[in-house]
Amino acid sequence: MLAGLKPSIGSVVDNGLAETTIGLYKTECVREGSPFRTGPIDTLADLENMTSAWVSSRLMHRLGRRPPAEAEAEYYARLHAGKHTGHR
Repeated sequence: MLAGLKPSIGSVVDNGLAETTIGLYKTECVREGSPFRTGPIDTLADLENMTSAWVSSRLMHRLGRRPPAEAEAEYYARLHAGKHTGHR
């Protein structure tokens, strides 16, 4: 199932982006009082449901309601064409 995947090179940019996203996740999704929490986190399903709601609300809106694969393909096409767009 993991055939063909390449690991991250671990650059500062990779780590910074990951740490920022994890920080947002902890602050906005799993903390006490988060609007994404509907109760205690007792099961993996509880955590998965919260995470799904957070991703949908917080991250997916940046894709313009397009399927993630389409947004990613467009991003990389622009990147390879030298037209890095950054965030909208």
